[in-house]
Amino acid sequence: MKIPYSKQQQSGVAVVTALLLTTLAITIVASLFWQQQVQVRSIENQRYQLQKKWVLRGALDWASLILREDARTSNDLDHLGEPWAVSLGDTRLDQYVENGKTEVEDSDATLSGQISDAQAKYNLTNLAMDGVVDERELLAFGKLLSNLKLDPSLASTVAMQVAQTQERVVKPEKPADGSSSTPTGPTNPASTPIGSTSETTTKSPIAVADSAIDVSITVNSAVQFLKFSQVEDLLAVPGFSPEMILRLKNFVTVLPVRTTVNVNTTTAEVLSARLENVSMTDAALMIAARDRSFFRDFTQFQLNFPDKLKESAKKDVSFSTQYFMVNGKVRLNRSNLEINSLIERIGQRTQILWVKEN
Repeated sequence: MKIPYSKQQQSGVAVVTALLLTTLAITIVASLFWQQQVQVRSIENQRYQLQKKWVLRGALDWASLILREDARTSNDLDHLGEPWAVSLGDTRLDQYVENGKTEVEDSDATLSGQISDAQAKYNLTNLAMDGVVDERELLAFGKLLSNLKLDPSLASTVAMQVAQTQERVVKPEKPADGSSSTPTGPTNPASTPIGSTSETTTKSPIAVADSAIDVSITVNSAVQFLKFSQVEDLLAVPGFSPEMILRLKNFVTVLPVRTTVNVNTTTAEVLSARLENVSMTDAALMIAARDRSFFRDFTQFQLNFPDKLKESAKKDVSFSTQYFMVNGKVRLNRSNLEINSLIERIGQRTQILWVKEN
């Protein structure tokens, strides 16, 4: 025989049931609010990211405008006393960026950046031309590594890697009988990477008015190494560590073409490596003289140091710049975005070659 529940017992069960239902409802509501908060935060982060990219895009346009204006007024000279060389400190963007805060709250949107001369550094592209190592540039890069207290023997390894990323242009040889012919294979098999299949693309001579015009051919490997585009690519070269790359970034760059070094913006380490028979002490004296008054041309530069500069050094240095690096950083509340960009300036025209986000 079952004993019926008392009213007090029934009341206790009802209370427990009500508490369980209340807890379940609170849990469900809290979960919904949490999901909503996550979605809101995700949308907010996307908005911040888009705003930062547009701010930095505007900063790049601003940098390009400064460089174009400099080209118009600088008389083909670039030095560290010009407006483009002045770094931009943290600049608040309260009035230009929608940050989601009320009018009485402080904003935390700032922009900073700097334009630097890419030709103030040693250009790794100089190490080879058409797939052939330049011995003179090899000595210069080895001297730079020595100036930086690094192993100078690594220069040859880097030069070979740079050469392997370039196409080799070979001109056909004419036989003794005067007929035209084209080679059927690479002229330097030793330079072909191990494990790759060589392939030669040839073109027949073009007959025009009973004469033969020799057409250059490009010898490519079926496996082509990617070209160096930034200093960090040296990590793929045996012997380099991240610490060494960090050290080299202030003195080495990678540009699309071979370039000279701008005396008015370079460092003593690079200048000493670029000029033969110039020690670090001599280069430091040259930099000190330049900081007092920039050099306008090679004649003025040579007059200041007649015993150190030969006429042959004229082709290795310049006093104007074609390539500039732009570093920009925007901070918007709790998020940051930093970019590096390479800008090419030809006359009064500028072109952004690449942009890298950090």
